[in-house]
Amino acid sequence: MADPRIFGSHNGSNHAEEPGRRLYNPYKDLQIPYRAIYDLPTSPEFLFQEESVAQRRSWGENLTYYTGIGYLGGAVAGASLGLYSGLQAAEPGDTLKLRVNRVLNSSGQTGRRIGNRIGVIGLLYAGMESGMVAMRDSDDWINSVLAGLGTGAFYKAANGPRSAAIAGAIGGLMVGAGMAGKQVLKRYVPI
Repeated sequence: MADPRIFGSHNGSNHAEEPGRRLYNPYKDLQIPYRAIYDLPTSPEFLFQEESVAQRRSWGENLTYYTGIGYLGGAVAGASLGLYSGLQAAEPGDTLKLRVNRVLNSSGQTGRRIGNRIGVIGLLYAGMESGMVAMRDSDDWINSVLAGLGTGAFYKAANGPRSAAIAGAIGGLMVGAGMAGKQVLKRYVPI
């Protein structure tokens, strides 16, 4: 007898219990374990065994992640700064419509500008980090710090060697502090 939970019943009545009626089972003659179709695994599945060993994102995922997070974070921060400057620029005789327009223009312009800058920094960092992993054939904190150094230096290279060196040092220190903070969180914060 077929399971009425799988094949359902009409109008809330159970036809399997009515005399002279039976449920149609379309899988009966196929000789396949059709119930096993619904037993899906809960762990991630990998095509190759090497993929299960690597515990990091691919370079494309890395590129998308850092660029997207950078742009989104920069756009939100820039829009907040633009909101503040738009409210500060309001004059006493402005109408509500003019004030709203000023705030929206200022938020949009500042959000785009800062979002684009930080998105480009994320793009450079992701590319350099993926390049370091490929060059060194290891995945450790050194790759991240070197990528931060290179990103800062490359981003400010057009302003001269001194600006590039300072920006590189700032980028390396920021990434180093972020990596140290990540290790502290892993060690002392139970998640």
